[in-house]
Amino acid sequence: MYSGQQPIFILKEGTERTSGRSAQSNNIAAAKAVADSVRSTLGPKGMDKMLVDSMGDVVITNDGATILKEMDIEHPAAKMIIEIAKTQEQHCYDGTTSAVVIAGELLKRSEDLVEQNVHPTVICEGFRLASDKASELIETHSIAVNQDMLEEVAKTALTGKSAGAVKEFLADISVRAVLSVAQENADGEIVVDLDDIKVQKKQGGSIKDSSLVDGIILDKERVHSGMPRSVTDAKVALINSAIEVKKTEVDAKIQITDPSMLSQFLDEEEQYLKSLVEKIQASGASVVICQKGIDDMAQHYMAKAGLFAIRRAKKSDMEALSKATGGRIVTNIDDLSSDDLGSASKVEERKIGESDMVFVTGCSDAKSVSVLLRGGTEHVVDEVRRAFDDSVGVVAVAHEDGVVLTGGGSVVAAISRDLRSYAEGIGGREQMAIEAFSGALEVIPRTLAENAGLDPVDTIIDLRKAHSEGKSHFGVNVYDGGVADMSEAQVFEPSRVVEQAIQSASETAVMILRIDDVISSRAGSPMPDGGEFDGMGMM
Repeated sequence: MYSGQQPIFILKEGTERTSGRSAQSNNIAAAKAVADSVRSTLGPKGMDKMLVDSMGDVVITNDGATILKEMDIEHPAAKMIIEIAKTQEQHCYDGTTSAVVIAGELLKRSEDLVEQNVHPTVICEGFRLASDKASELIETHSIAVNQDMLEEVAKTALTGKSAGAVKEFLADISVRAVLSVAQENADGEIVVDLDDIKVQKKQGGSIKDSSLVDGIILDKERVHSGMPRSVTDAKVALINSAIEVKKTEVDAKIQITDPSMLSQFLDEEEQYLKSLVEKIQASGASVVICQKGIDDMAQHYMAKAGLFAIRRAKKSDMEALSKATGGRIVTNIDDLSSDDLGSASKVEERKIGESDMVFVTGCSDAKSVSVLLRGGTEHVVDEVRRAFDDSVGVVAVAHEDGVVLTGGGSVVAAISRDLRSYAEGIGGREQMAIEAFSGALEVIPRTLAENAGLDPVDTIIDLRKAHSEGKSHFGVNVYDGGVADMSEAQVFEPSRVVEQAIQSASETAVMILRIDDVISSRAGSPMPDGGEFDGMGMM
């Protein structure tokens, strides 16, 4: 330093900065730690995780997105890996663990290339070429779907989860639910809105007590014990206003100077409520579902009139009821007419577990259905719900796209083999990146083998041999060891799941690789000195 020259500080005190190779290895280590934390949950023989939050609430699951969401992760690069799981969950409903594991493996292999002095931008370019080629290859391996395959897709999604023991039962419910709400749009494409499948959880009983209802289940009960418990050939009025005496918008006082005036005032209120109930009756309604409150006096008159009424229904339930029964939601009772009523063959209150629930069933043109999920304990029901969401999601995706792929790591092994051949024609250092990408994809069959207690090296060798003989549907047989034809074993998954997993994993790996400087303004940012990461240190 020349005499008299002062050091210049451009970052405020407490700011941590890591740059160059150190920043890259830090970010890669963090991403690998996240991938390793969920890796043991992959596949039919994957294990579960128990997550306990700061409030002591327990979640037991092997759903990758749920695990990563519940983990309190601090490192910015690790958070980017969690975004992969979120995106996968939103678009495909399944394959979250696969996507994260592939991303971790891509970064691990890219670190080896960086150490061989291959520039990160060259690796990124190679990864982009490989992921584009992988998308093309997925199309060549796709199989047209039929209804029997949809059930197998659901079973594949349920295998390895707590609900796997009753996968045939839940898969059947998933397929029937999706086919009930599937519609064709103006372009002739099949569209499935999963919001039309309402799911209610109730602990008590076993998972096999779960059921699909061609209508709506409401976690409500009748407002008055004098009302009938069951109504057949019901005409349903959906009302979005309170069946109560209206309150004035401004503060108002009523001065009563005579006892007879008080009696007259109360009679007027009573008469008004009675007139509301008479208007509902006059429309021909036998069941009233109200989104707001129902006055005690109105409840009395409804019970006398033999009406079945529910109050304070959720807005989402009201919309689902409108779709299921064909009724219109009415805001003003004066406008209620017979044309606004929906129809259901039966509306009844049933005791489920400790509480009463209302079942609106037998809706002829139902565009909305409900599923009641049961289980022995709260944790079981929650995990069944997560498994069912995955199952119904993949069935919807497969039904919309009309194509599936064989599972068991067979497709990624086939793509890996094809990418090796593709790399030979590329040349340059990008070839090394494409070969690394190809090798990274084999992490899926290798992890499936590891989690099943098989020898991963022998399994990969057997798999490569089978694929070299043109057996492109062969994947890992986690039950008997070795490899087997996945199309014969009926193991299928939607092509969108595999494509999205590979695309989002490669895009995130590219983004992390391009970072060569981490500037953190928080004191004590995660391990700026290049220390080692592990899964436990990040939770």
